[in-house]
Amino acid sequence: MSLDIPLILDRLTYRYPSLLIDSIVDHEPGHRIAVVKNVTVNEEYFQGHFPGSPLMPGVMMIEALVQVATLLLLDDTKDLPTARALLKGVDNAKFRRQVVPGDRLSLEVTLKGELDGVSISHGVATVAGQTVAEAELRLALEDSTHIDATAKVHPDAVIGEGTVVARHAIVGPDVKIGRYCRVGASAVIDGDTEIGDNCEIFPFASVGLIPQDTKYHGEKTRLVVGSGNVFREGVTIHCGTAGGGGVTRIGDDNLLMAYAHVAHDCIVGNKTIFANSGTLAGHVVVEDGATIGAFSAVHQFCRVGREAYIGGYSVVTMDALPYGKTVGSRAMARVYGVNTIGLERRGFSPETIARLKQAYRHLLQSKLNTSQALDRIDSESHLDGPEVRYLVDFIRTSKRGVNLRRPPKQAEPVGVED
Repeated sequence: MSLDIPLILDRLTYRYPSLLIDSIVDHEPGHRIAVVKNVTVNEEYFQGHFPGSPLMPGVMMIEALVQVATLLLLDDTKDLPTARALLKGVDNAKFRRQVVPGDRLSLEVTLKGELDGVSISHGVATVAGQTVAEAELRLALEDSTHIDATAKVHPDAVIGEGTVVARHAIVGPDVKIGRYCRVGASAVIDGDTEIGDNCEIFPFASVGLIPQDTKYHGEKTRLVVGSGNVFREGVTIHCGTAGGGGVTRIGDDNLLMAYAHVAHDCIVGNKTIFANSGTLAGHVVVEDGATIGAFSAVHQFCRVGREAYIGGYSVVTMDALPYGKTVGSRAMARVYGVNTIGLERRGFSPETIARLKQAYRHLLQSKLNTSQALDRIDSESHLDGPEVRYLVDFIRTSKRGVNLRRPPKQAEPVGVED
């Protein structure tokens, strides 16, 4: 009996004064539901339907049965489903006797099955145990948005089908949100912001607001977010600046944990993870599969390579090597070899990991300088592979330089494998 009737009836394509359910008396989820409707003389249709001898129209009895069938189809409201029920057909409708003011109308609907996406149910209306009407009902579900009554969504905003906007959320006029997204309570999405499908923005996140840059003077800039992203509580993501290209971009399937921050003009790839309070300054590039540890910060204009791991509480002021583990403060940041566990979890082959480990040995453990180590890697044919070539190219094209600080002997960073 925990149905939220007002919420479910709100997804009907009908509105007041056609609300024809007073209470639920029995409910078998997914199978059967029984409700009652007290027929009173002040129903609006009685004013013109046979004055002096009011009768409940047959179409209103069918409408009542349709609303009951909708309750049965949409009875799982724990996750605020956004489907609406549409009446597709009424078959074998029969009216046995008249319904008049003062009658207590009992309505029972039983689900019989489904055909081509259309649910088929049988509805019966009775008064004092006598059948007054019955019909076979065909209903289908369609996706729609659900915007809480307390949310402030600008009429010019574009909200995709199946998207839920929770209470007290704010969505600005230039925002475009894709399908099947969820915007949490009190979240704010503003600016020229485009968000793809299946994204989840948790409460109190702030997405698409102006950058924290004193050189920004209100120029038109954007934020573009891909699909499948999760932005947890308190995450902040800012639009770009004119001087930085004008666009902040985030790819697909990224997880930004609570209070992570992506500043203006950053480019974040796909399948990255930002742990709690992981922070990017402006103009940072984070490539696919990288992990930014909790309370870590990446300096502006730095690049974090593919599948790189930045340990917790680290400060990165140079480009972070792809496939490697970088841990430590600004003065003490060290490279702790290949991110073996991360690569294994992402499905990299043992052969690829072995090649990367050998390349890292040349870079970190040999007595060669960086240029000599890169030439050595190039010269060894057994190290040839797309990942090693990418590692070499990453170092050679680095504009801020790369951190090749080696860990002190017998030093083991805490938690870099987690």
